[in-house]
Amino acid sequence: MWDEEHSKWWFSVLDIVGAINEQEDHEKNRNYWKYLKTKLKKDGSEVVSLTNQLKLSAPDGKKRMSDVLDSHGVGLLAKNIHNAKAMAFLDWFVYSDNSIDGRSRKKAYTFIESNLVDEEDVGTVEALQQIHAYLFGGLYDFAGQIRTKTIWKDGTLFCRAEYLMKNLKMIEEMPESTFDEIVDKYVEMNVAHPFMEGNGRSTRIWLDLMFKKRLKMCVDWSKIDKKDYLDAMRRSVSDSAVIKALLQGALTNKIDDREIFMKGIDYSYYYEQEDGNEVIGKE
Repeated sequence: MWDEEHSKWWFSVLDIVGAINEQEDHEKNRNYWKYLKTKLKKDGSEVVSLTNQLKLSAPDGKKRMSDVLDSHGVGLLAKNIHNAKAMAFLDWFVYSDNSIDGRSRKKAYTFIESNLVDEEDVGTVEALQQIHAYLFGGLYDFAGQIRTKTIWKDGTLFCRAEYLMKNLKMIEEMPESTFDEIVDKYVEMNVAHPFMEGNGRSTRIWLDLMFKKRLKMCVDWSKIDKKDYLDAMRRSVSDSAVIKALLQGALTNKIDDREIFMKGIDYSYYYEQEDGNEVIGKE
């Protein structure tokens, strides 16, 4: 749950316990936390004093009071669960902070609020370059720069470097007034893949900016399953119907809802985790 007043996230303790122990049984997680909480209290652990209670949505749709911790508290909790999975979880949770994904994700949180892209330029190649440069500046020496090498991924060859600038000019001139037009433009930009790395994360923000500025809508990415999204994007090269259906079903008019945006960034980076490095071939 996003805490607007204190500008931080609160996380369900039972969900954290379940994630660390890879346990989906709610009652087993509850019993484990009850045991651990009692032990930590006896030891005078800071974790207990940091625990708060908030009403969180349960799977049945009802809101119930639940123990929650902020990011700092989650880190302390993980360190008090003594198994190898806890440290692996903590490394994932903080994105190792020094990793490229971890550092660029923090930049992504602040990008849209910065209003760096002018409304009239939102669907341009320059706007996409601005996004990429903001996310990856200081992390890649090619941040914001159109690639000059041909790349491919999972057997898919992206636009050859010698034709890329001409192709980008054509994409830039595509209309963006309707839902279909915006998604068509997004699909074509994905096929072009203008950067050496970081294309997916940059173009999803670019897509949301177009939706926000042109339709007063944005995508709630948390409603789109990772596998469904990746499969739809692979198919979009020849048929964009599936990705259009996924995006249409996840559209919301909550364009000023910070929690929607923050979750969107988290999911966008989650989509990229499977392969590690985005580019697996270049010439």
